[in-house]
Amino acid sequence: MTDIIASPAVKEAVKVVMEQQEHHGEDAAAEARASQPIRASVLRADQLAHEAEDHARDRQHVKGKLTARERLDLLLDTGSFEEIGRFRGGDINGGRAGSAVITGFGEVFGRKVAVYAQDFSVKGGTLGVAEGRKICHLMDKALDLKVPIVALIDSGGARIQEGVAALTEYGHLFRKTCDASGFVPQLSLILGPCAGGAVYCPALTDLIIMTRENSNMFVTGPDVVKAATGEVISMDDLGGGYVHNATSGVAHYLGEDEADAIDYARTVLAYLPSNADQQPPVYAYAATRADRDVAKRLATIVPDNDRQPYDVLDVIRCIVDYGEFVQVHELFAASAVVGFACIDGHPVGIVANQPNVNAGILDVDSSEKVARFVRLCDAFNLPVVTLVDTPGYKPGAEQEHAGIIRRGAKVIYAYANAQVPLVTIILRKAFGGAYIVMGSKAIGADLNYAWPSSQIAVLGAAGAVNIIHRKDLQKAKDAGKDVEALRAKYIADYERTTVNANLSLEMGEIDAMIDPEQTRETIIESLRLLASKKRVRRTTKHHGNQPL
Repeated sequence: MTDIIASPAVKEAVKVVMEQQEHHGEDAAAEARASQPIRASVLRADQLAHEAEDHARDRQHVKGKLTARERLDLLLDTGSFEEIGRFRGGDINGGRAGSAVITGFGEVFGRKVAVYAQDFSVKGGTLGVAEGRKICHLMDKALDLKVPIVALIDSGGARIQEGVAALTEYGHLFRKTCDASGFVPQLSLILGPCAGGAVYCPALTDLIIMTRENSNMFVTGPDVVKAATGEVISMDDLGGGYVHNATSGVAHYLGEDEADAIDYARTVLAYLPSNADQQPPVYAYAATRADRDVAKRLATIVPDNDRQPYDVLDVIRCIVDYGEFVQVHELFAASAVVGFACIDGHPVGIVANQPNVNAGILDVDSSEKVARFVRLCDAFNLPVVTLVDTPGYKPGAEQEHAGIIRRGAKVIYAYANAQVPLVTIILRKAFGGAYIVMGSKAIGADLNYAWPSSQIAVLGAAGAVNIIHRKDLQKAKDAGKDVEALRAKYIADYERTTVNANLSLEMGEIDAMIDPEQTRETIIESLRLLASKKRVRRTTKHHGNQPL
Protein backbone atom coordinates (compact mmCIF):
# COMPACT_ATOMS: atom_id res chain seq x y z
CA MET A 1 0.00 0.00 0.00
CA THR A 2 1.60 3.30 -1.11
CA ASP A 3 -0.88 5.74 0.46
CA ILE A 4 0.97 8.34 2.54
CA ILE A 5 -1.09 7.53 5.62
CA ALA A 6 0.36 4.02 5.52
CA SER A 7 3.94 5.29 5.53
CA PRO A 8 6.17 4.60 8.56
CA ALA A 9 6.59 8.35 9.22
CA VAL A 10 2.85 8.91 9.48
CA LYS A 11 2.34 5.80 11.60
CA GLU A 12 5.05 6.96 14.01
CA ALA A 13 3.61 10.47 14.14
CA VAL A 14 0.14 9.14 14.84
CA LYS A 15 1.52 6.88 17.54
CA VAL A 16 3.23 9.80 19.26
CA VAL A 17 0.13 11.98 19.03
CA MET A 18 -2.11 9.23 20.39
CA GLU A 19 0.24 8.57 23.30
CA GLN A 20 0.42 12.29 24.13
CA GLN A 21 -3.33 12.60 23.94
CA GLU A 22 -3.85 9.57 26.15
CA HIS A 23 -1.43 10.67 28.86
CA HIS A 24 -1.43 14.48 28.74
CA GLY A 25 -4.56 15.63 26.97
CA GLU A 26 -5.32 17.58 23.80
CA ASP A 27 -2.86 20.44 24.45
CA ALA A 28 0.08 18.07 24.66
CA ALA A 29 -1.17 16.23 21.60
CA ALA A 30 -1.28 19.52 19.70
CA GLU A 31 2.33 20.21 20.74
CA ALA A 32 3.32 16.72 19.58
CA ARG A 33 1.68 17.31 16.20
CA ALA A 34 3.54 20.58 15.86
CA SER A 35 6.86 18.88 16.64
CA GLN A 36 6.35 16.14 14.02
CA PRO A 37 7.30 16.87 10.37
CA ILE A 38 3.86 15.76 9.21
CA ARG A 39 1.07 18.03 8.01
CA ALA A 40 -1.90 18.22 10.33
CA SER A 41 -4.27 17.46 7.45
CA VAL A 42 -2.48 14.16 6.82
CA LEU A 43 -2.84 13.20 10.45
CA ARG A 44 -6.51 14.15 10.28
CA ALA A 45 -6.95 12.00 7.20
CA ASP A 46 -5.29 9.06 8.93
CA GLN A 47 -7.53 9.50 11.94
CA LEU A 48 -10.62 9.62 9.72
CA ALA A 49 -9.53 6.49 7.88
CA HIS A 50 -9.14 4.55 11.13
CA GLU A 51 -12.42 5.85 12.50
CA ALA A 52 -14.18 4.86 9.28
CA GLU A 53 -12.88 1.29 9.48
CA ASP A 54 -13.85 1.06 13.17
CA HIS A 55 -17.33 2.28 12.23
CA ALA A 56 -17.52 -0.23 9.38
CA ARG A 57 -16.60 -3.11 11.69
CA ASP A 58 -19.26 -2.05 14.18
CA ARG A 59 -21.88 -1.91 11.43
CA GLN A 60 -20.93 -5.04 9.49
CA HIS A 61 -19.80 -7.57 12.07
CA VAL A 62 -23.10 -7.57 13.94
CA LYS A 63 -24.76 -8.69 10.69
CA GLY A 64 -22.24 -11.48 10.20
CA LYS A 65 -20.62 -9.55 7.34
CA LEU A 66 -17.05 -8.40 6.74
CA THR A 67 -16.05 -4.83 6.01
CA ALA A 68 -15.08 -3.80 2.50
CA ARG A 69 -11.40 -3.69 3.43
CA GLU A 70 -11.53 -7.06 5.15
CA ARG A 71 -13.01 -8.51 1.97
CA LEU A 72 -10.20 -7.00 -0.09
CA ASP A 73 -7.66 -8.52 2.30
CA LEU A 74 -9.16 -11.96 1.62
CA LEU A 75 -9.32 -11.48 -2.14
CA LEU A 76 -5.88 -10.06 -2.81
CA ASP A 77 -2.38 -11.34 -2.19
CA THR A 78 -1.02 -10.01 1.10
CA GLY A 79 0.29 -6.47 0.84
CA SER A 80 -0.53 -6.10 -2.85
CA PHE A 81 -3.45 -3.64 -2.66
CA GLU A 82 -2.80 -0.20 -4.14
CA GLU A 83 -5.78 2.03 -3.42
CA ILE A 84 -6.64 4.88 -5.75
CA GLY A 85 -8.81 7.86 -4.87
CA ARG A 86 -9.08 6.93 -1.19
CA PHE A 87 -10.58 10.26 -0.11
CA ARG A 88 -12.34 11.08 -3.37
CA GLY A 89 -15.89 12.09 -2.57
CA GLY A 90 -15.02 12.75 1.07
CA ASP A 91 -14.51 15.89 3.12
CA ILE A 92 -11.42 15.69 5.33
CA ASN A 93 -12.03 19.05 7.01
CA GLY A 94 -15.67 18.18 7.47
CA GLY A 95 -14.86 14.83 9.09
CA ARG A 96 -15.95 12.56 6.21
CA ALA A 97 -13.34 10.00 5.15
CA GLY A 98 -14.53 9.23 1.63
CA SER A 99 -17.24 7.81 -0.58
CA ALA A 100 -19.17 4.54 -0.30
CA VAL A 101 -16.80 2.60 -2.53
CA ILE A 102 -13.13 1.58 -2.31
CA THR A 103 -11.23 1.28 -5.59
CA GLY A 104 -7.75 0.12 -6.48
CA PHE A 105 -5.47 -2.56 -7.88
CA GLY A 106 -4.00 -5.67 -6.33
CA GLU A 107 -2.73 -9.10 -7.20
CA VAL A 108 -4.31 -12.56 -7.22
CA PHE A 109 -1.70 -15.31 -7.38
CA GLY A 110 0.79 -12.68 -8.47
CA ARG A 111 -1.31 -11.32 -11.37
CA LYS A 112 -2.72 -7.79 -11.42
CA VAL A 113 -6.48 -7.21 -11.04
CA ALA A 114 -8.68 -4.14 -10.63
CA VAL A 115 -11.09 -4.22 -7.71
CA TYR A 116 -13.86 -2.12 -6.25
CA ALA A 117 -15.65 -2.84 -3.00
CA GLN A 118 -18.83 -1.07 -2.00
CA ASP A 119 -18.86 0.02 1.64
CA PHE A 120 -22.27 -0.48 3.22
CA SER A 121 -21.16 1.37 6.35
CA VAL A 122 -21.09 4.63 4.34
CA LYS A 123 -24.60 5.74 3.36
CA GLY A 124 -25.70 2.13 2.95
CA GLY A 125 -23.16 1.62 0.17
CA THR A 126 -25.41 3.60 -2.16
CA LEU A 127 -24.08 4.85 -5.47
CA GLY A 128 -23.95 8.54 -6.17
CA VAL A 129 -21.96 10.70 -8.55
CA ALA A 130 -18.69 10.36 -6.61
CA GLU A 131 -18.97 6.58 -6.39
CA GLY A 132 -19.94 6.22 -10.04
CA ARG A 133 -17.01 8.32 -11.22
CA LYS A 134 -14.57 6.41 -9.01
CA ILE A 135 -15.68 3.07 -10.42
CA CYS A 136 -15.67 4.32 -14.02
CA HIS A 137 -12.16 5.71 -13.54
CA LEU A 138 -11.03 2.34 -12.21
CA MET A 139 -12.59 0.49 -15.15
CA ASP A 140 -10.94 2.85 -17.64
CA LYS A 141 -7.57 2.10 -16.05
CA ALA A 142 -8.32 -1.63 -16.04
CA LEU A 143 -9.04 -1.54 -19.76
CA ASP A 144 -5.84 0.43 -20.39
CA LEU A 145 -3.85 -2.09 -18.36
CA LYS A 146 -5.83 -5.06 -19.74
CA VAL A 147 -6.50 -6.63 -16.35
CA PRO A 148 -9.57 -8.41 -14.85
CA ILE A 149 -12.17 -6.44 -12.91
CA VAL A 150 -13.61 -7.81 -9.66
CA ALA A 151 -16.59 -6.12 -7.99
CA LEU A 152 -17.50 -6.69 -4.33
CA ILE A 153 -21.10 -5.55 -4.13
CA ASP A 154 -22.94 -4.56 -0.95
CA SER A 155 -25.21 -1.62 -1.70
CA GLY A 156 -28.61 -0.10 -1.19
CA GLY A 157 -28.68 0.92 -4.87
CA ALA A 158 -28.88 4.40 -6.34
CA ARG A 159 -28.62 7.26 -3.84
CA ILE A 160 -32.12 8.73 -3.78
CA GLN A 161 -30.90 12.11 -2.55
CA GLU A 162 -28.91 12.59 -5.77
CA GLY A 163 -31.84 11.68 -8.00
CA VAL A 164 -31.26 11.29 -11.72
CA ALA A 165 -27.56 12.11 -11.32
CA ALA A 166 -27.10 8.78 -9.53
CA LEU A 167 -29.09 6.95 -12.21
CA THR A 168 -26.88 8.52 -14.85
CA GLU A 169 -23.83 7.00 -13.20
CA TYR A 170 -25.42 3.55 -13.51
CA GLY A 171 -25.79 4.21 -17.21
CA HIS A 172 -22.09 4.99 -17.42
CA LEU A 173 -21.26 1.80 -15.52
CA PHE A 174 -23.44 -0.30 -17.83
CA ARG A 175 -21.62 1.09 -20.85
CA LYS A 176 -18.18 0.51 -19.32
CA THR A 177 -19.11 -3.05 -18.38
CA CYS A 178 -20.23 -3.75 -21.94
CA ASP A 179 -16.99 -2.26 -23.28
CA ALA A 180 -15.01 -4.61 -21.02
CA SER A 181 -17.15 -7.67 -21.82
CA GLY A 182 -15.13 -10.35 -23.56
CA PHE A 183 -11.97 -8.26 -23.33
CA VAL A 184 -11.08 -8.67 -19.66
CA PRO A 185 -12.66 -11.15 -17.22
CA GLN A 186 -15.29 -9.54 -14.98
CA LEU A 187 -16.44 -11.15 -11.72
CA SER A 188 -19.17 -9.89 -9.39
CA LEU A 189 -19.43 -10.99 -5.76
CA ILE A 190 -22.80 -10.18 -4.23
CA LEU A 191 -22.05 -9.93 -0.50
CA GLY A 192 -25.10 -7.95 0.60
CA PRO A 193 -28.12 -6.33 -1.03
CA CYS A 194 -28.15 -5.52 -4.75
CA ALA A 195 -31.48 -4.11 -5.87
CA GLY A 196 -33.19 -2.17 -8.62
CA GLY A 197 -31.17 -1.06 -11.61
CA ALA A 198 -27.99 -1.97 -9.72
CA VAL A 199 -28.56 -5.66 -10.53
CA TYR A 200 -27.74 -5.11 -14.19
CA CYS A 201 -24.08 -4.29 -13.53
CA PRO A 202 -23.34 -7.81 -12.24
CA ALA A 203 -25.75 -9.30 -14.78
CA LEU A 204 -23.49 -7.98 -17.55
CA THR A 205 -20.35 -9.57 -16.09
CA ASP A 206 -18.93 -13.04 -16.73
CA LEU A 207 -19.61 -14.68 -13.36
CA ILE A 208 -21.83 -13.83 -10.40
CA ILE A 209 -20.95 -15.27 -7.00
CA MET A 210 -23.39 -15.11 -4.09
CA THR A 211 -23.46 -16.32 -0.48
CA ARG A 212 -26.01 -18.44 1.33
CA GLU A 213 -26.67 -15.68 3.87
CA ASN A 214 -27.01 -11.89 3.47
CA SER A 215 -26.77 -12.01 -0.34
CA ASN A 216 -29.77 -10.72 -2.30
CA MET A 217 -30.54 -9.58 -5.85
CA PHE A 218 -33.86 -8.37 -7.19
CA VAL A 219 -35.22 -5.71 -9.52
CA THR A 220 -38.17 -5.01 -7.20
CA GLY A 221 -38.03 -5.83 -3.50
CA PRO A 222 -40.61 -7.64 -1.34
CA ASP A 223 -42.41 -4.42 -0.37
CA VAL A 224 -42.90 -3.37 -3.99
CA VAL A 225 -43.99 -6.89 -4.94
CA LYS A 226 -46.58 -6.87 -2.16
CA ALA A 227 -47.90 -3.44 -3.14
CA ALA A 228 -48.11 -4.33 -6.83
CA THR A 229 -49.37 -7.91 -6.71
CA GLY A 230 -50.38 -8.62 -3.13
CA GLU A 231 -47.83 -11.44 -2.94
CA VAL A 232 -46.02 -11.74 0.38
CA ILE A 233 -42.50 -13.09 -0.01
CA SER A 234 -39.23 -12.89 1.92
CA MET A 235 -36.03 -11.38 0.56
CA ASP A 236 -34.33 -14.78 0.43
CA ASP A 237 -37.24 -16.46 -1.36
CA LEU A 238 -37.45 -13.59 -3.83
CA GLY A 239 -33.79 -13.11 -4.62
CA GLY A 240 -31.52 -14.92 -2.19
CA GLY A 241 -28.31 -16.71 -3.06
CA TYR A 242 -29.85 -20.18 -3.29
CA VAL A 243 -32.76 -19.01 -5.45
CA HIS A 244 -30.47 -17.39 -8.01
CA ASN A 245 -28.11 -20.38 -8.07
CA ALA A 246 -30.68 -23.17 -8.26
CA THR A 247 -33.81 -21.63 -9.82
CA SER A 248 -33.15 -18.53 -11.92
CA GLY A 249 -29.58 -19.34 -12.96
CA VAL A 250 -28.60 -15.70 -12.45
CA ALA A 251 -25.69 -16.66 -10.15
CA HIS A 252 -22.90 -19.11 -10.93
CA TYR A 253 -21.68 -20.12 -7.47
CA LEU A 254 -23.17 -20.25 -3.97
CA GLY A 255 -20.60 -19.63 -1.24
CA GLU A 256 -21.21 -20.97 2.23
CA ASP A 257 -19.89 -17.66 3.56
CA GLU A 258 -17.96 -14.64 2.33
CA ALA A 259 -14.58 -16.36 2.67
CA ASP A 260 -15.79 -19.28 0.52
CA ALA A 261 -17.22 -16.94 -2.13
CA ILE A 262 -14.01 -14.92 -2.31
CA ASP A 263 -11.88 -18.07 -2.48
CA TYR A 264 -13.97 -19.24 -5.46
CA ALA A 265 -13.31 -15.93 -7.23
CA ARG A 266 -9.55 -16.34 -6.68
CA THR A 267 -9.73 -19.91 -7.99
CA VAL A 268 -11.60 -18.96 -11.17
CA LEU A 269 -9.12 -16.16 -11.93
CA ALA A 270 -6.31 -18.72 -11.80
CA TYR A 271 -7.75 -20.43 -14.91
CA LEU A 272 -8.36 -17.28 -16.96
CA PRO A 273 -5.90 -15.02 -18.78
CA SER A 274 -5.74 -11.36 -17.81
CA ASN A 275 -7.35 -10.37 -21.11
CA ALA A 276 -8.52 -11.67 -24.48
CA ASP A 277 -5.14 -10.95 -26.10
CA GLN A 278 -3.33 -13.39 -23.82
CA GLN A 279 -3.32 -17.16 -23.49
CA PRO A 280 -4.35 -18.72 -20.14
CA PRO A 281 -1.56 -19.34 -17.63
CA VAL A 282 0.28 -22.67 -17.80
CA TYR A 283 1.05 -24.73 -14.70
CA ALA A 284 3.67 -27.39 -14.15
CA TYR A 285 2.34 -30.95 -14.21
CA ALA A 286 4.39 -34.12 -13.88
CA ALA A 287 2.73 -37.39 -14.89
CA THR A 288 2.98 -40.21 -12.38
CA ARG A 289 2.25 -43.92 -12.26
CA ALA A 290 -1.03 -43.04 -10.53
CA ASP A 291 -2.25 -41.46 -13.78
CA ARG A 292 -2.35 -44.90 -15.42
CA ASP A 293 -4.34 -46.35 -12.54
CA VAL A 294 -6.81 -43.48 -12.74
CA ALA A 295 -7.10 -43.90 -16.51
CA LYS A 296 -8.01 -47.57 -16.09
CA ARG A 297 -10.92 -46.58 -13.86
CA LEU A 298 -12.64 -44.96 -16.84
CA ALA A 299 -13.48 -48.37 -18.30
CA THR A 300 -15.55 -49.22 -15.22
CA ILE A 301 -17.55 -45.99 -14.77
CA VAL A 302 -20.01 -46.08 -17.68
CA PRO A 303 -22.49 -48.99 -17.33
CA ASP A 304 -23.07 -51.43 -20.20
CA ASN A 305 -26.81 -50.82 -19.89
CA ASP A 306 -27.38 -47.62 -21.83
CA ARG A 307 -30.36 -46.75 -19.63
CA GLN A 308 -28.42 -46.97 -16.39
CA PRO A 309 -27.28 -43.61 -14.99
CA TYR A 310 -23.81 -42.72 -13.75
CA ASP A 311 -22.08 -39.58 -12.51
CA VAL A 312 -20.15 -37.85 -15.29
CA LEU A 313 -18.11 -36.06 -12.60
CA ASP A 314 -16.37 -39.40 -12.02
CA VAL A 315 -15.32 -39.38 -15.68
CA ILE A 316 -14.15 -35.77 -15.54
CA ARG A 317 -12.03 -36.34 -12.43
CA CYS A 318 -10.25 -39.22 -14.16
CA ILE A 319 -9.37 -36.99 -17.12
CA VAL A 320 -8.22 -33.72 -15.53
CA ASP A 321 -5.06 -32.92 -13.57
CA TYR A 322 -5.19 -34.09 -9.94
CA GLY A 323 -8.93 -34.71 -10.32
CA GLU A 324 -9.54 -30.99 -9.70
CA PHE A 325 -12.66 -29.59 -11.38
CA VAL A 326 -14.15 -26.16 -10.62
CA GLN A 327 -17.84 -26.26 -11.50
CA VAL A 328 -19.76 -23.26 -12.79
CA HIS A 329 -23.56 -23.14 -12.33
CA GLU A 330 -23.33 -26.27 -10.17
CA LEU A 331 -26.87 -25.98 -8.76
CA PHE A 332 -28.58 -24.88 -11.98
CA ALA A 333 -29.71 -27.06 -14.91
CA ALA A 334 -27.98 -30.09 -13.44
CA SER A 335 -28.50 -32.29 -16.53
CA ALA A 336 -25.42 -30.52 -17.93
CA VAL A 337 -22.08 -29.93 -16.21
CA VAL A 338 -19.67 -27.11 -17.06
CA GLY A 339 -16.52 -25.86 -15.37
CA PHE A 340 -12.78 -25.23 -15.39
CA ALA A 341 -9.94 -27.73 -15.09
CA CYS A 342 -6.36 -28.25 -16.21
CA ILE A 343 -5.18 -30.96 -18.57
CA ASP A 344 -1.41 -31.44 -18.60
CA GLY A 345 -1.06 -28.07 -16.89
CA HIS A 346 -3.18 -26.17 -19.44
CA PRO A 347 -6.53 -24.64 -18.36
CA VAL A 348 -9.56 -25.83 -20.33
CA GLY A 349 -13.31 -25.55 -20.18
CA ILE A 350 -15.20 -28.82 -19.68
CA VAL A 351 -18.76 -29.29 -20.99
CA ALA A 352 -20.56 -32.57 -20.28
CA ASN A 353 -24.00 -34.10 -20.19
CA GLN A 354 -24.93 -35.51 -16.77
CA PRO A 355 -26.70 -38.92 -17.12
CA ASN A 356 -27.38 -38.85 -13.37
CA VAL A 357 -29.97 -36.08 -13.91
CA ASN A 358 -32.80 -36.65 -16.40
CA ALA A 359 -30.51 -38.96 -18.41
CA GLY A 360 -28.38 -35.97 -19.46
CA ILE A 361 -31.16 -34.55 -21.59
CA LEU A 362 -30.90 -31.03 -23.04
CA ASP A 363 -33.62 -28.60 -21.97
CA VAL A 364 -34.04 -24.82 -22.05
CA ASP A 365 -31.95 -24.21 -18.94
CA SER A 366 -29.10 -26.61 -19.69
CA SER A 367 -28.91 -25.23 -23.24
CA GLU A 368 -28.38 -21.70 -21.98
CA LYS A 369 -25.93 -22.94 -19.35
CA VAL A 370 -23.78 -24.70 -21.96
CA ALA A 371 -23.99 -21.88 -24.49
CA ARG A 372 -22.98 -19.19 -22.03
CA PHE A 373 -20.00 -21.21 -20.78
CA VAL A 374 -18.73 -22.02 -24.27
CA ARG A 375 -18.90 -18.31 -25.13
CA LEU A 376 -16.93 -17.47 -21.98
CA CYS A 377 -14.21 -19.97 -22.88
CA ASP A 378 -14.05 -18.74 -26.46
CA ALA A 379 -13.73 -15.13 -25.32
CA PHE A 380 -10.72 -15.92 -23.13
CA ASN A 381 -8.90 -18.52 -25.23
CA LEU A 382 -9.71 -21.64 -23.20
CA PRO A 383 -10.02 -24.83 -25.28
CA VAL A 384 -13.35 -26.61 -24.82
CA VAL A 385 -13.49 -30.35 -24.13
CA THR A 386 -17.00 -31.76 -24.60
CA LEU A 387 -18.09 -35.11 -23.15
CA VAL A 388 -21.30 -36.31 -24.78
CA ASP A 389 -23.91 -38.69 -23.40
CA THR A 390 -27.40 -37.40 -24.16
CA PRO A 391 -30.59 -38.95 -25.54
CA GLY A 392 -31.59 -35.63 -27.11
CA TYR A 393 -33.75 -32.63 -26.32
CA LYS A 394 -36.43 -32.82 -23.67
CA PRO A 395 -39.85 -33.28 -25.32
CA GLY A 396 -43.17 -31.75 -24.30
CA ALA A 397 -45.36 -28.69 -24.51
CA GLU A 398 -43.73 -27.13 -21.47
CA GLN A 399 -40.33 -27.05 -23.17
CA GLU A 400 -41.74 -25.85 -26.49
CA HIS A 401 -43.63 -23.03 -24.81
CA ALA A 402 -40.52 -22.13 -22.77
CA GLY A 403 -38.67 -21.56 -26.04
CA ILE A 404 -36.58 -24.68 -26.57
CA ILE A 405 -36.17 -23.68 -30.23
CA ARG A 406 -34.86 -20.19 -29.47
CA ARG A 407 -32.91 -21.13 -26.37
CA GLY A 408 -31.59 -24.42 -27.74
CA ALA A 409 -30.26 -22.52 -30.75
CA LYS A 410 -27.90 -20.69 -28.41
CA VAL A 411 -25.80 -23.85 -28.06
CA ILE A 412 -25.49 -24.04 -31.85
CA TYR A 413 -24.47 -20.39 -32.04
CA ALA A 414 -21.88 -20.78 -29.28
CA TYR A 415 -20.14 -23.83 -30.75
CA ALA A 416 -20.43 -22.73 -34.39
CA ASN A 417 -18.77 -19.38 -33.63
CA ALA A 418 -16.12 -20.65 -31.21
CA GLN A 419 -12.59 -20.43 -32.57
CA VAL A 420 -10.69 -21.98 -29.68
CA PRO A 421 -9.60 -25.63 -29.93
CA LEU A 422 -12.65 -27.89 -29.66
CA VAL A 423 -12.25 -31.57 -28.74
CA THR A 424 -15.29 -33.83 -28.33
CA ILE A 425 -15.54 -37.32 -26.84
CA ILE A 426 -18.76 -39.33 -27.22
CA LEU A 427 -18.99 -41.51 -24.13
CA ARG A 428 -22.22 -43.36 -24.79
CA LYS A 429 -25.37 -41.87 -26.38
CA ALA A 430 -25.50 -39.05 -28.94
CA PHE A 431 -28.93 -38.89 -30.52
CA GLY A 432 -30.68 -36.51 -32.89
CA GLY A 433 -30.20 -32.77 -32.79
CA ALA A 434 -28.43 -33.04 -29.45
CA TYR A 435 -25.61 -34.98 -31.15
CA ILE A 436 -25.15 -32.18 -33.66
CA VAL A 437 -25.17 -29.28 -31.19
CA MET A 438 -22.91 -30.87 -28.55
CA GLY A 439 -19.64 -30.07 -30.29
CA SER A 440 -20.03 -32.26 -33.36
CA LYS A 441 -17.54 -31.97 -36.21
CA ALA A 442 -20.34 -30.74 -38.48
CA ILE A 443 -20.81 -27.70 -36.26
CA GLY A 444 -17.13 -26.86 -36.07
CA ALA A 445 -15.31 -29.10 -33.58
CA ASP A 446 -11.70 -29.83 -34.54
CA LEU A 447 -11.27 -33.40 -33.33
CA ASN A 448 -13.98 -35.88 -32.38
CA TYR A 449 -13.59 -39.28 -30.76
CA ALA A 450 -15.93 -42.02 -29.54
CA TRP A 451 -15.74 -44.81 -27.00
CA PRO A 452 -16.41 -48.33 -28.37
CA SER A 453 -19.84 -48.50 -26.67
CA SER A 454 -21.01 -45.21 -28.16
CA GLN A 455 -24.32 -44.94 -29.97
CA ILE A 456 -24.82 -42.26 -32.61
CA ALA A 457 -28.12 -41.98 -34.47
CA VAL A 458 -31.16 -39.87 -35.21
CA LEU A 459 -33.09 -41.80 -32.55
CA GLY A 460 -32.37 -44.45 -29.98
CA ALA A 461 -32.97 -48.00 -31.19
CA ALA A 462 -36.29 -48.48 -29.37
CA GLY A 463 -37.75 -45.20 -30.60
CA ALA A 464 -36.55 -45.77 -34.15
CA VAL A 465 -37.96 -49.31 -34.31
CA ASN A 466 -41.36 -48.13 -33.07
CA ILE A 467 -41.48 -45.73 -36.01
CA ILE A 468 -39.77 -47.72 -38.77
CA HIS A 469 -41.46 -51.04 -38.01
CA ARG A 470 -44.78 -49.73 -36.75
CA LYS A 471 -46.80 -51.58 -39.42
CA ASP A 472 -44.79 -54.79 -39.04
CA LEU A 473 -45.36 -54.80 -35.30
CA GLN A 474 -49.07 -54.16 -35.77
CA LYS A 475 -49.36 -57.05 -38.25
CA ALA A 476 -47.55 -59.35 -35.81
CA LYS A 477 -49.93 -58.31 -33.06
CA ASP A 478 -52.97 -58.94 -35.27
CA ALA A 479 -51.59 -62.36 -36.17
CA GLY A 480 -51.16 -63.25 -32.50
CA LYS A 481 -47.36 -63.41 -32.66
CA ASP A 482 -44.93 -62.45 -29.88
CA VAL A 483 -44.67 -58.70 -30.53
CA GLU A 484 -42.06 -58.04 -27.85
CA ALA A 485 -39.74 -60.72 -29.19
CA LEU A 486 -40.05 -59.29 -32.68
CA ARG A 487 -39.45 -55.78 -31.34
CA ALA A 488 -36.32 -56.98 -29.52
CA LYS A 489 -35.04 -58.53 -32.78
CA TYR A 490 -35.60 -55.31 -34.70
CA ILE A 491 -33.88 -53.30 -31.92
CA ALA A 492 -30.86 -55.61 -31.98
CA ASP A 493 -30.63 -55.33 -35.78
CA TYR A 494 -30.90 -51.53 -35.64
CA GLU A 495 -28.21 -51.28 -32.97
CA ARG A 496 -25.88 -53.52 -34.98
CA THR A 497 -26.34 -51.73 -38.30
CA THR A 498 -27.21 -48.12 -37.45
CA VAL A 499 -26.82 -46.94 -33.85
CA ASN A 500 -23.12 -47.76 -33.41
CA ALA A 501 -20.42 -45.27 -34.36
CA ASN A 502 -19.29 -47.09 -37.51
CA LEU A 503 -21.22 -44.87 -39.92
CA SER A 504 -19.82 -41.73 -38.29
CA LEU A 505 -16.30 -43.18 -38.55
CA GLU A 506 -16.82 -44.00 -42.22
CA MET A 507 -18.11 -40.48 -42.91
CA GLY A 508 -15.19 -38.87 -41.08
CA GLU A 509 -17.44 -37.30 -38.45
CA ILE A 510 -15.56 -39.29 -35.81
CA ASP A 511 -11.77 -39.24 -36.13
CA ALA A 512 -11.06 -42.36 -34.12
CA MET A 513 -12.53 -44.94 -31.78
CA ILE A 514 -10.62 -44.89 -28.50
CA ASP A 515 -10.63 -47.04 -25.41
CA PRO A 516 -11.84 -45.20 -22.30
CA GLU A 517 -8.41 -45.42 -20.66
CA GLN A 518 -6.91 -43.58 -23.67
CA THR A 519 -9.17 -40.57 -23.15
CA ARG A 520 -6.86 -38.29 -21.17
CA GLU A 521 -3.83 -38.98 -23.38
CA THR A 522 -5.94 -38.47 -26.51
CA ILE A 523 -7.14 -35.09 -25.26
CA ILE A 524 -3.58 -34.04 -24.34
CA GLU A 525 -2.26 -34.96 -27.80
CA SER A 526 -5.22 -33.24 -29.48
CA LEU A 527 -4.68 -30.00 -27.58
CA ARG A 528 -0.98 -30.06 -28.43
CA LEU A 529 -1.87 -30.47 -32.09
CA LEU A 530 -4.37 -27.59 -31.92
CA ALA A 531 -2.18 -25.25 -29.86
CA SER A 532 -1.32 -23.13 -32.89
CA LYS A 533 -4.93 -22.73 -34.04
CA LYS A 534 -5.57 -19.11 -35.07
CA ARG A 535 -8.70 -17.02 -35.11
CA VAL A 536 -10.04 -16.17 -38.55
CA ARG A 537 -12.38 -13.32 -39.54
CA ARG A 538 -14.45 -14.90 -42.29
CA THR A 539 -16.68 -11.95 -43.19
CA THR A 540 -16.79 -8.18 -42.76
CA LYS A 541 -19.96 -8.27 -40.64
CA HIS A 542 -20.14 -6.16 -37.49
CA HIS A 543 -21.42 -9.09 -35.41
CA GLY A 544 -23.91 -11.91 -35.62
CA ASN A 545 -27.50 -11.73 -34.42
CA GLN A 546 -27.40 -14.37 -31.69
CA PRO A 547 -30.74 -15.82 -30.54
CA LEU A 548 -31.38 -14.18 -27.17
